[in-house]
Amino acid sequence: MTLRLILIRHAKSSWDDPFSDDHARVLNKRGHTSAKAIGAWLAVQDYVPEVLLCSDATRTQETAEHILASMTPSPQLRLSKMLYHAAPNTILDIIRKETAKTISVIGHNPGIGMLANMLVAKAPAHNRFSDYPTCATTIIDFEAEAWSDVERGAGTCKAFVVPRDLIGTTGQDMD
Repeated sequence: MTLRLILIRHAKSSWDDPFSDDHARVLNKRGHTSAKAIGAWLAVQDYVPEVLLCSDATRTQETAEHILASMTPSPQLRLSKMLYHAAPNTILDIIRKETAKTISVIGHNPGIGMLANMLVAKAPAHNRFSDYPTCATTIIDFEAEAWSDVERGAGTCKAFVVPRDLIGTTGQDMD
C-alpha cells in the first residue's frame, strides 16, 4: 500500500512587533499569498490529504486556512500543541499514530525541514530543499502498510515546491 505524507512549513510570518509572543505571530502579506499559492498547487496536483495535522501557533493555523480553502473535499484539520517547534522525531511519532492513507503536517523549522530530509531516500534536485524556506512543501510516498512501519530514508520524494516556484519573487501573480 502507498502512504502519502505532505510536509509543509508555515508561510512567512510578520515581525512587525519584535516583542510579540512567538506563538501568536501572524502571517505577513507575502505569507498569505504564498499559502494560497501552495493550496492551489496542491489541489491542482491532486495532493489532497485526508487529515491535516497542524501546530497550534497562529501562523500555522493561518497557513492551514488558506491551504484548506483550495481543497475539496476539505481535509480534517487537527491542531496539536506538540507540533509547535517540534523536533523531527516528535513529528514522526505523531505521524506514526495516524491511520489515514494521505496526511499532511504544517509545522515549523528546523523540525519540519529536517524531517523531510530524514525521510526521503533521495533528495529532490532543488536548491532550496536543504534549507526548507517558508511554505516549502514536500510530497513523500512510502510503500508501507501502516504509518508505524515508516522508516528514515524509505520515502520517495514525488514533488518539492516553494512559493517562489509558483508566484515568483513578488507574489503579484496571486490575489
